[in-house]
Amino acid sequence: MVEEPAMSLLRPLIVAAVTALIVLTAEFLHLRRIRRLQTLLFGTDRRAFGVAITAAAIRIMAVSCVAGCLTFLILLPAQPLQSDGAREVPYNKLKHIVLVLDVSPSMRLQDAGAERDISRMSRAREVMQSYFDRVPMNEFRVSVVATYTDAFPVVEATKDIGVLNNILADLPMHFAFPPGDTDLFAGIRAAAQMARPWRPRSTTVVIISDGDTVPATGMPKLPAAVADVVVVGVGDAQNGSFIAGRNSRQDVSTLRQIAARLGGIYHNGNEQHLSTELIQRLTRRMEDNDGRTWNRRDLALLFLGVASLALAILPLLLHYYGTHWQPGIRPSGPRASIA
Repeated sequence: MVEEPAMSLLRPLIVAAVTALIVLTAEFLHLRRIRRLQTLLFGTDRRAFGVAITAAAIRIMAVSCVAGCLTFLILLPAQPLQSDGAREVPYNKLKHIVLVLDVSPSMRLQDAGAERDISRMSRAREVMQSYFDRVPMNEFRVSVVATYTDAFPVVEATKDIGVLNNILADLPMHFAFPPGDTDLFAGIRAAAQMARPWRPRSTTVVIISDGDTVPATGMPKLPAAVADVVVVGVGDAQNGSFIAGRNSRQDVSTLRQIAARLGGIYHNGNEQHLSTELIQRLTRRMEDNDGRTWNRRDLALLFLGVASLALAILPLLLHYYGTHWQPGIRPSGPRASIA
């Protein structure tokens, strides 16, 4: 958010000071007039009471505040209305999505999707594209960690959807690793290391895997920057496919255990995308950490409203609480009861 320069306050302050001087002069003349009527206004003691004592000061401050705030708002440069997708977000307010992507050879087996006719990696791409389509990407930066026998970052803090689509488009990244068993925890450790310098609760970690050959121990500890973890399983959970001499299928129980140990959520993405309700909840939990930033325009509107309210209710306060003096003759006794 771009703050206005300090010089923009000079003219409103001058207007407020001149207005205060004018109102002070008017209050002084008004005071001279009411001195001749003090007995009628305040009784025989001729002393002001309650709100009447501070009414002049309230009027001076309120009127000068209204004049200064209106001047500031009039001189404030107009800002074009932008949609949420075009709004620029300060770097320190950005949110992050870290995708831990299983790129092992088993992710290339074609048993995913509703018809079981696409590869697990293709299904992962569909799930993530649906996710990206439903979040305000101008507020997010996406990082991708590829994991197989080890893990390494593929891209860090990008907003280019084309780059992400290219990574998820069956890119044969498993050739960058030595062959062996999948070490999904290495990817989680790399994601935790990447998110460590970011601000607290600003990151969602999305883990996409078929859960094949996941170790039972060695769960990494996530930093404070991670607000939520979503574990997405791909691949047929009922019927497996043979690879490297063994039957490979989505290991639902292992993926659920990983999600539970990380305090996250498991979702079977083989047939269904992430629900809109879940995405909104994940985004809202990160937004809860963001405090409201008040700029000078907000403060000017606040002071203008308070000062206008004070001027509006001041006559009522003077009418009911300005004096205890009640002139006139009041009936009493039998006549009062008859009346």
